[in-house]
Amino acid sequence: MENVFESSHPLVKHKLTRLRDVATEPKKFRELVRELGALLAYEATLDLATAPVEVTTPMCSTTGEDLRDKIGLVPILRAGLGMAEGVWQLMPSAEVWHIGLYRDEETLKPVAYYNKLPIAPTVAVCLILDPMLATGGSAVATVDILKKWGVERIKFIGLIGAPEGIQRLHETHPDVPIHLAAIDDHLNEIGYIVPGLGDAGDRQFGT
Repeated sequence: MENVFESSHPLVKHKLTRLRDVATEPKKFRELVRELGALLAYEATLDLATAPVEVTTPMCSTTGEDLRDKIGLVPILRAGLGMAEGVWQLMPSAEVWHIGLYRDEETLKPVAYYNKLPIAPTVAVCLILDPMLATGGSAVATVDILKKWGVERIKFIGLIGAPEGIQRLHETHPDVPIHLAAIDDHLNEIGYIVPGLGDAGDRQFGT
């Protein structure tokens, strides 16, 4: 499927395996989410635009590159918060905008409860951060919000995706690249990814 990227990095595979383990405690789980978020963001931002800039080293003057695109991080509350921390360490000048969505456990549809975006977009590229791309409902709803806001470029970064969610996001917004640590097998009868890692929010926050 075009515009869907599954990481093949050995560090990503190693850390994801530890993340899946039911014995991994919340503190270590949060550390792994943060680290995976940074690794995936590194892969997802290879095409960001730069501009030449002159700098003076201790030896001489030379030409380097400055990031030209202004970046916004959009963690989907609450599970996306752990990923945002890792990505923010890579790009501390990025703006962070939170979108609050939860999944109705009966209908499996997203319900919005928080959105504090300003009237006009202030960034050129938005990175949506959400560990799990399950049914795809929250991801699609977030892209809808950002496009309505006027963002020109949007990327989705997640840890694990189910084929059902990937297909839904891709079919609804084929222009949005999807970057994942792994593509899993399927959704079960209650909308959880299998083999997955359980509830990413609960495991991060110990609830």
